[in-house]
Amino acid sequence: MNKVIYSLKKVLRKVKLWRKAGIKEIARFVPLEKNFRGNKLYIHDIASFNLCNDELFQTEMYKFKASSPNPYIIDCGANLGMSVIYFKELYPEATIIAFEADDYIFSFLEKNIKSFGYKDVELINKAVWNCEDTLSFIVEGGAGGRIENETINGIYKKVQTTSLKKYLQGKKIDFLKIDIEGAEYEVIKDCEDELKNIDFLFIEYHSMPNIEQNLHNILEIVQNAGFKYHIKEAYTRRYPFVERDLNFGMDLQLNIFCYKN
Repeated sequence: MNKVIYSLKKVLRKVKLWRKAGIKEIARFVPLEKNFRGNKLYIHDIASFNLCNDELFQTEMYKFKASSPNPYIIDCGANLGMSVIYFKELYPEATIIAFEADDYIFSFLEKNIKSFGYKDVELINKAVWNCEDTLSFIVEGGAGGRIENETINGIYKKVQTTSLKKYLQGKKIDFLKIDIEGAEYEVIKDCEDELKNIDFLFIEYHSMPNIEQNLHNILEIVQNAGFKYHIKEAYTRRYPFVERDLNFGMDLQLNIFCYKN
């Protein structure tokens, strides 16, 4: 498996969260259960939990104002389900479709949605893509698994894919979240004619060192769909001209917040 290189900033943030929670540092990729917001939460990786807890429940990066009390939300890359929990706390009457490609992580997502007793949540164990297919998927064990051609350096499994486009056609989508570890351009490009149906769009952009960057293409597509955008860093190098560290094979990650008003 490729070595994940964490920035000092991320490591210190995780340690701070552990200490604040009053727990000892726990090895990654060790399943555990935790009381979380009044219910039992099943966790596959403590680092993924800490990062999601910080981003979603401390900084509330997905906070948005829906036009109705029962928004329609599509969550691509749901992982263990903390984004679903956040959306359901924000809008208890929301209808949510959540996709997670990795069957192992999907089992935690299923248990967590059942544990929290949510209704109107559909879980789909597939990777969103631009067609129906079976593709290679590199396993990271936390939140970094992705569609990728097999090499000798990784652990892989086969995953089923589905076209996101068909879930957008003819429907008003209040919030679409796309955090799919590098497949975002192919998906957005395939769905560009349907983006007009979406009020709020979140995309996490991932850049790979040996693949041509396509951030400009993504921004052009969302602009043509009538969105304005706001960009924040998710993973960047402190000294880009001299550093070549990678975060599980990625040299840049950006959070793109797209809105129309």
